[in-house]
Amino acid sequence: MDDGTVTEARPRPRTLAGVIARQAVDRPAHPAVLCEGRTTTYGELHRESNRTAHALRAAGIGRGARVAYLGKESEHFYEIALACAKSGAVLVPVNWRLTPDEIAHILRDSDAELLFAERERLAVAGRLGKVLPRLRRVVPLDAADPGNPADSGDAADPGNPANSGDAGDLAEGHGHGGAGFPAWKAGHPAGGLPPAGGPDDPVAQIYTSGTTGPSKGVVLAHRSFFGVAEGIERYGCDWVDWRPDDRCLIGMPGFHAGGLSYAMQGFVAGVTMVSTPVFVAQDVLRLIGDLGITCGLVTPAMLQMLLAEPRATPAAFRTVRKIVYGGAPISPALLGRCLETMGCRFAQIYGSSETGNFATCLPPEDHVPDSPRLRSAGRAYPGVELSVVDEHGTPLPPGEVGEVRVRTPARMLGYHGQPEATRTVVRDGWVHMGDAGRLDEDGYLFLCDRLNDTIIVGGENVYPVEIENALAAHPAVAEAAVVGAPDERWGEAVHAYVVLRTGQRAAPRELMLSLKGRIADFKIPTAYEFMAELPRNPNGKVLRRTLRDRLWQGRERKVN
Repeated sequence: MDDGTVTEARPRPRTLAGVIARQAVDRPAHPAVLCEGRTTTYGELHRESNRTAHALRAAGIGRGARVAYLGKESEHFYEIALACAKSGAVLVPVNWRLTPDEIAHILRDSDAELLFAERERLAVAGRLGKVLPRLRRVVPLDAADPGNPADSGDAADPGNPANSGDAGDLAEGHGHGGAGFPAWKAGHPAGGLPPAGGPDDPVAQIYTSGTTGPSKGVVLAHRSFFGVAEGIERYGCDWVDWRPDDRCLIGMPGFHAGGLSYAMQGFVAGVTMVSTPVFVAQDVLRLIGDLGITCGLVTPAMLQMLLAEPRATPAAFRTVRKIVYGGAPISPALLGRCLETMGCRFAQIYGSSETGNFATCLPPEDHVPDSPRLRSAGRAYPGVELSVVDEHGTPLPPGEVGEVRVRTPARMLGYHGQPEATRTVVRDGWVHMGDAGRLDEDGYLFLCDRLNDTIIVGGENVYPVEIENALAAHPAVAEAAVVGAPDERWGEAVHAYVVLRTGQRAAPRELMLSLKGRIADFKIPTAYEFMAELPRNPNGKVLRRTLRDRLWQGRERKVN
């Protein structure tokens, strides 16, 4: 009832520390994170992240120091992320699927001083601690279980101090013991800390997948998690409609900018985030039913895995009202199956670690069967600018293919320790995406491919994604990857690597005929090679470059 009282609107928090403090007041008993049967409320998440922030300070982790996290997602991950925001440290989430050498590169490149590691990674952490001088301490995320043989560490190296659940005295006696993260932070106060940073201060460092060289650390500020939201609030965006009782699945891991951003945006909205340590389609289907999941962020590959489950019927998705997908292009055939089976609203997002957040969106109203817009990545988010330019940086008119660039308030601060690489990617405030694309008259972005994957056939540019989508429409094809092969007449020829669906068969001629009339003749592959699976990097991206290199072996030049 309106009693005539004028209430002054509270200013929106513009740091992650401010967000969680606000929710602890507004929704203290509301679940913030659900993970493997455990519930963490907003009040608990605020108090425990305070405790962890005090523990970081007590361990000598100062403002700007890098704190690495090597493990699967759990409530601990978000607690540590928020503790870094409160103490002024910078979170470095590490892909736990990487090799020890790749993990060592990230820890060395980031100058990480403290590492939180799950039990299965302690043996690796122990070895790395001896060769990384800046890494002063390793804290196990979970306590060692003396009765569990798995906690004995690396059986091949009985002298490794990690075998006892202790990664060793990494700096003058600063070993962690086997008690684990809960004991490490115990005894520290749960009260608040003085503000440790503002919107432009660094808070996270995300590592790129590094398909063309060592991975680079993308430094993100607090504003990366708010810039897009503020634009939406200012200009409006109908499909971004968080609801108070939403339960949102975080399909993308937190070592991706998309997964971390989605979780933090959920905290801004005060909804419940459902964390899955590993995406297993069967388990996710069960969670949807048991928890009443209403929305989520996933990749097209995850959608494909969900639909392959026998229980993936419309009834299994009855509580789901919206799915946001991104991270890779989606074939029209897969999207059609999703619309038919899941029966919910879909929104596509496009961005990169360098843009700090989502840059474009294809909203639910454009997800209409047979619409040409289904092949696009949508239009720029409110407050974000989008253009396509030629090799000289000159904007191209609609319909012409060039490099995609984005200007966004969420963009990265830069690559850690690599100013030259930063200047190459960020020019005049624009993030150059390294993707080939075109805009239509209405500002919709149509991605063609990564620029370095372009195939040139007789002087004509060919972009593999278009051909891969056409091949994936064949009922026998599970997925495909297309690369350029050397050709004496045309310079390059189109070569397709194809994975067939279980129990299906298809001859090369059959696939070739299925493409006639659907794409230009010069784009149709002249060779087809069948594989059990496509090679991928640890982040799940198809390694086209690896496939292409197989065809160019022994040649001094790998272009024609």
